Amino acid sequence: MHGSVDASDARLVGQVAAGDRQAFERLYRGYFPRLTRFLNGMTRSVPLIEEIVNDTMLVVWQKAHSYDGSCKVSTWIFAIAYRKACKAIKGLDDPVDTDPDQFEGDICFDPVHELDQHRLQRAIGAALEDLPPAQRAVVQLTYHHDMGYADIAAVMDCPVNTVKTRMFHARRRLRKLLADQLEEGS
Repeated sequence: MHGSVDASDARLVGQVAAGDRQAFERLYRGYFPRLTRFLNGMTRSVPLIEEIVNDTMLVVWQKAHSYDGSCKVSTWIFAIAYRKACKAIKGLDDPVDTDPDQFEGDICFDPVHELDQHRLQRAIGAALEDLPPAQRAVVQLTYHHDMGYADIAAVMDCPVNTVKTRMFHARRRLRKLLADQLEEGS
């Protein structure tokens, strides 16, 4: 399935390079939710996320002709988003956060289970927030976007071994942070 998605995305980028606005709209609609989820792991500011996604897709529109097929389209687009996000976050004076509850919306059927799940989600979210941005991005791209280390290395413009090292340290730190947070909540 991924092969057909990659081929479809590559065709869309080719059409975008030729100035096809409908192809760009399809690409935008396909990547908006994925980029939003990814960027939500880097900043919780909804306006900043939307600005970064729009800036990313503007680059896709302007630079579609430069896409050379040496990596997956998703890797190329996520790399643009990652670099835009790093620049935007560096420019912030204060950490930006919004209410994490705005992203939830499920109806509770088992209040005890939901409370446990909510507590666990908050602990994981808080632990992820405590990671350095590069480690957080590796975790997000691995677990939320199903990217392999080679693709992540391309997105982050670093060697694969650096990605592996960041994941190693992120897992170790998450393990400790989660243990501490869950212990505090008991």
